[in-house]
Amino acid sequence: MEPISAGDLWAAVHAERARLAEDLAGLDDAQWAEQSLCGRWTVEDVVAHLTAAASIGRLRWLRSVLGARFDFDLHNQRRLEEHRGATPAETLQRFRAVVASTKAPSKDTAAWLGEVVVHGQDVRRPLGLPRTPPVETVTAVARFYVGRDFAVPSRSAAQGLRLVATDGPFESGSGPLVSGTTLAIVMALAGRAAYCDGLTGEGVPILRSRCAPV
Repeated sequence: MEPISAGDLWAAVHAERARLAEDLAGLDDAQWAEQSLCGRWTVEDVVAHLTAAASIGRLRWLRSVLGARFDFDLHNQRRLEEHRGATPAETLQRFRAVVASTKAPSKDTAAWLGEVVVHGQDVRRPLGLPRTPPVETVTAVARFYVGRDFAVPSRSAAQGLRLVATDGPFESGSGPLVSGTTLAIVMALAGRAAYCDGLTGEGVPILRSRCAPV
C-alpha cells in the first residue's frame, strides 16, 4: 500500500469525524456520561476534545500551551471545557460543525487522523458501538505511530518489537512478535491496554507493560 497523500489524509479525517458524529446521534444522557477509554474523560469530554483539536491553529495552540505553563493536561482540559456544550446535544452540534475543518496545530495530518481514530474507539468500545475505521485509514496511523512519538509515545512503545497486522499490509520492526488487527495494534501503541487482549505473540506482554495510563 502506497503512502497516503496529505489531501487523502484530510479526507480520511473528515470521513472519520462524520462517521463518529453519526454513531453518537442516538446516545442518551447516560451514554454521554459513560467513562471512555481515555483516562477520566467521559464520552462527552472526548467529543469536546475532538472539537477543540479541530478548532485551534498553531499560534492559538502555542498561546494556550504557554498559558498553561506547558502543562498539556491543563491545556487540553481548558480547551475541552471551551468546546463542551451546555448539553450533550450541543456538544455534538459543535463537533458536527468542525467535521470538515482542516485547522490543526501542526501539519502532521496523520497525527490528527490518529486523534479521531483513537478517540473514536475510546468512546465506541465502552458504548458497544461496532463500527471501526477502514484498514487503509488505520494503516496510515500505524505507520505514523511507529515513526514518531507525538501526542502519544507510540514509537517508544513499538521499539524492539515486530508488529504484524493480520488484516492489512502493516508490518514494522524486529524482535518479539505482536500480531493482530491494525486497529488493535494502533490502539495498543496509543496506550490502550484493553486492546492488547486482541493481540497475539511473545511481544504482547512487553507492549502491554508499555501502555501508560491515559
